[in-house]
This record gives sequence, C-alpha cells and structure tokens, in this order.
Amino acid sequence: MKAIQFIAPFALLVSATASFSHEPTSHHGDHGHAAAAPQQQAWGIAGQAGKATRTITLRMTDDMRFTPSHFSVKQGETVRLRVENKGQVLHEVVLGTQASLDEHAAMMRQHPDMEHGEAHMAHVKPGRKDDLVWNFNRTGSFDFACLVAGHFEAGMRGSFTVTP
Repeated sequence: MKAIQFIAPFALLVSATASFSHEPTSHHGDHGHAAAAPQQQAWGIAGQAGKATRTITLRMTDDMRFTPSHFSVKQGETVRLRVENKGQVLHEVVLGTQASLDEHAAMMRQHPDMEHGEAHMAHVKPGRKDDLVWNFNRTGSFDFACLVAGHFEAGMRGSFTVTP
C-alpha cells in the first residue's frame, strides 16, 4: 500500500512536468511559443522577416549538394534564405563557422534524432520549403551545411561571404 501512495504522487508530478515542456523556439516565426532573445553569433544574428531586403533560394538535393553553394551579402543586410528540399529525404541548412559546424556534426553523429531549432537552422522535409531570416551583421567568410548524419560527411556544405 505504501508503494502505491508513493507512486501515485510521483506519476502525477511526472505527468504535470511533461505537459509543461516546450519545443525549441522556432526560427521562422512565432507559433505561439515564447521566443528567446536573439543571440549574436560570429556570422550574424536572427533577423526580422519584415526587414528582409531580398530572398536567396538555397536548394537541397539528395546528391548531397546545395545550389548555390556560395552566396555573398553586405554587412548589415537582412536576408530571407528560402530553403527548398528537392530531395526524398530530410535535409537541413545550418549557418556557422567551420569549427561550429564540425562540432555540431559530431554531436549529430552521436545523437542523430536530436531535435533542435536555433534561429540559424532550418530543417526541411522532402518536397517542402522553409524560410530562415538572418541579419548578416559581421563581416567575414562563413559556412553552411546539412548536418543530418552522413550528409555533412558526403560534402553537403557551402559558404557565404559578408562584405563591408
């Protein structure tokens, strides 16, 4: 009887805790979740869709390539990256530095089903598209890649340049 008295409140606590968990914040609009403040990255910061001055379409295919594999923007420019998955499997685009992408790819190999939703990432199901809005407020040469296990290793990566 004492076991039941202990288990029932514990089960209620676990159930209540689970119902208050939330998905990671969305990078492409407010879907009713509390949005975290944008975090400055070496390659820029999350942008506001209304401030985007142009759209660059990045196509992803099952040959593990991006088209285009390079793009250039001006420092301070807010751009809508329209990410289109033209393949039959899940692909993603993650903006970053070579070091941050290498680190994230290693984490993805260890935890291939890991869910995440940072402002500098877009996960796109086959045949779908998504928008990633980014303010490129830091100059330099940076990278992007698909970090789905095996895709990065197969060469699914590109680069971008932010000029003054």
